[in-house]
Amino acid sequence: MREMRLHKREIRDPEIIREILEECGVVRLGTRDEEGMFIVPVNFGYEFSEKEDGQGLTFFIHGAGEGRKADAFDSCPDVAVEMDCRHGIITGDYTCSYSYSYRSIMGNGKVRRAADEQEKIYGLTKIMEHMAPGAEIEFSPAMLERTEVFCIEMGKFTAKERKAK
Repeated sequence: MREMRLHKREIRDPEIIREILEECGVVRLGTRDEEGMFIVPVNFGYEFSEKEDGQGLTFFIHGAGEGRKADAFDSCPDVAVEMDCRHGIITGDYTCSYSYSYRSIMGNGKVRRAADEQEKIYGLTKIMEHMAPGAEIEFSPAMLERTEVFCIEMGKFTAKERKAK
């Protein structure tokens, strides 16, 4: 992955990365199929860890097992990922000096279907913990059968912040 141009905006602190993951309600996935490239916003769950060789991040999303998104994932598992929060206008002294404040995570990963029912339940639990903290979590066999869980293992990602003045 290319180095970040403005190193002063890069976030490496795991606690701040966790804050971004918690604050964002949507992750945008860039993928492609025979019709071309497209971006799909989805809600998500995640697993973030610190490892000896860096930081690990896995996203979990759910949806139908068929359709454009599922077909694209099956034919080309490479995806681009983007999420952002803390949006704000930074005013300037002249027209082109205006900017935008934000926090973001961007990167590339590989998507795959959950390997088995146990991983599907794990992924759906992560989604619920993120999207509805404290909600009762229970999955019926019929729901598990008709719902697909996709796991996105992030190969590389960066976190960035542009602070408001």
